[in-house]
Amino acid sequence: MTVYVVQIWVKTGHEADFIKACEKNHLETRKEPGNLRFDLLQSQENPGIFTLYEVYRNDDAVLAHKETQHYALWRETVEPWMAKKRQGNKFSSCLPRDESHW
Repeated sequence: MTVYVVQIWVKTGHEADFIKACEKNHLETRKEPGNLRFDLLQSQENPGIFTLYEVYRNDDAVLAHKETQHYALWRETVEPWMAKKRQGNKFSSCLPRDESHW
């Protein structure tokens, strides 16, 4: 499994717009055969800080996701609302080992 954890800082006043744009991307991403999880988290201490937690079957599934129309639309839509460049980190999943547990 390939896991991405992406930190996103959203400008004050655009949090609701950001969540709405992420919802469309979330719904379409979950339809992708290589996607196992796609979660959006919002900080309780600072509502302008978000985390995307994405799990894919493999690196090929990540590449396929990045080529989708919904990802391109999301990226284009949310870019002006970002207070700074998003920061993504790639991980390998240690546990759970079995895909069925996602």
